[in-house]
Amino acid sequence: MKRYDFVTPEGMRDALFAECTLRRQVETRLHDLFTARGYSELITPTLEFYDVFDRKTAPFPQERMYKLTDAKGRLLVLRPDNTVPIARVCATRLRDAALPLRLCYNQNVHVISPSLKGRDDEIAQAGIELIGSSSRMADMEVLAAAVDVLVSCGTEYTLELGNAAFFRQLMQELSVSEDTKETIRDYIETKNFPALNDLLDTLPQSYVTKALRMLPRLFGGEAVFAQAAALCPGEAFAEILEELHSIWEAVTQFADPAHITVDLGMVHRTDYYTGMIVRGYLSGYGQEVLSGGRYDNLLAEFGYDVPATGFGVNIDAIVKILSRQQTEPAQPQNSNVLIWAATGCEADAVKAAATLRKKGLVVEHSLSETLEQAHQYAKQHGIDSVLPIEYAKDDAAAAASQG
Repeated sequence: MKRYDFVTPEGMRDALFAECTLRRQVETRLHDLFTARGYSELITPTLEFYDVFDRKTAPFPQERMYKLTDAKGRLLVLRPDNTVPIARVCATRLRDAALPLRLCYNQNVHVISPSLKGRDDEIAQAGIELIGSSSRMADMEVLAAAVDVLVSCGTEYTLELGNAAFFRQLMQELSVSEDTKETIRDYIETKNFPALNDLLDTLPQSYVTKALRMLPRLFGGEAVFAQAAALCPGEAFAEILEELHSIWEAVTQFADPAHITVDLGMVHRTDYYTGMIVRGYLSGYGQEVLSGGRYDNLLAEFGYDVPATGFGVNIDAIVKILSRQQTEPAQPQNSNVLIWAATGCEADAVKAAATLRKKGLVVEHSLSETLEQAHQYAKQHGIDSVLPIEYAKDDAAAAASQG
């Protein structure tokens, strides 16, 4: 007995009608925004070898990846991330290309979400990667594009800035096992601060444990920098905070400061980020819709030691937000003209439809047996007019009159 032939797998869902139209509109909007900045699109395979993601600086737990084997028994995964495959392409097929490389993409990722989280496992994602520059201008270019993405959605937004080096420096000065450090990272990433505090209670107390407890409060405006400096003494922290403060000052010159915040507790599970990190939020959605930052060591793992920065956008999340702003339920697109053909006039109807479509009309063929039934169908489906084709000589004149 079949049990699953009427349902989708967990984490997967169907998209219907207006949602599909809205998704294409968002994809086009982002594509135009990226290409206007000189970014060129590339597409990587949905299937990659497991080894591509089994990296020191890009820990993708195997239990969170969809796996299968090829005809030779080699382990493959459905792409869980877009940045890593693009790094592979840059280190191989684009290795001799002039730098910097400006690349953009629009393709799905597949990640197994923890049960009961209510998140999709298949996510439509678009983004940019700026390869080959460690300059301040490269970071500004990416951040300006991120702001434009959020503004283009037409709703209230927040852009959060952080620096991956801040948390990494804290971990370097904390004398615990790597497993404990990874647990701390996970608690911070999932905002499980009660569990974090319980774990820190078992460790020798120091300015590092105090700073880790305070991470949720190191969030807000410019005052955050002074708070963090007081908590974390030393030249290393001072340099990190100075760099981030400089970025914050620059961004608030071309974006509304009311929408720009600092978050020193920002941590990514994908630990390939080395410097500036960014997340973008839109009003009415609890998760980030944009995420990225600087990753200067990832390409070196593929044998191509060049810096890089970029971000990805969750298209599905933006579509959900924009869908809520629409008052009408999702419906199939209505046609402008319904063509009904008498027996023997089918070819003439096809030619008439082609003529009307060239004029920008949406034309549908009637499958009804009688003209009366065709009129009833048009009324039920909100079609503007019915064009009967009953004689070949009527074709050109009727099509022209409809235009």
